[in-house]
Amino acid sequence: MGFVRVLVLLLLVAAGVSFALFAFTGEQKYKRFGLALFKWTMLAVLLLFAAIFADRLSS
Repeated sequence: MGFVRVLVLLLLVAAGVSFALFAFTGEQKYKRFGLALFKWTMLAVLLLFAAIFADRLSS
């Protein structure tokens, strides 16, 4: 469970860095990459919440 939390945090940081690079340089590739990372981050968050919910149900 801790690994998934760290993964989500790293994905959020990477997306933030990508958006900061887009703001600094104005290159669209950073924005596209940041949006893709953010999409995968939201999927990872949903899976994390589903695992927590399933764990609570089994207890």
